[in-house]
Amino acid sequence: MAGQLPPAPDPAQPRGRTGTEPRTARSPLRLRLLLAAFGLVVCTVLAVLWFTADPPPGGARAPGWVLAVLALAALADLVVVGRRLRRRG
Repeated sequence: MAGQLPPAPDPAQPRGRTGTEPRTARSPLRLRLLLAAFGLVVCTVLAVLWFTADPPPGGARAPGWVLAVLALAALADLVVVGRRLRRRG
């Protein structure tokens, strides 16, 4: 049916929200904190082991750098989650 208008938005739905998630939806920050801490420890230990191996497995240093970058990402996530937990109270 050409020329038909899309349905009018629901006036009860706040502007800018999409989907049907509840207004109070929150991510499980404590689980995310635990997973980020686990990732930080594992990636740091494996990166150190990779860099201290003589010679590194396969002669490549790239996997060690990848692990180091992942450890930094986990550290950044820990900082973000920590700030959100403190703000949430």
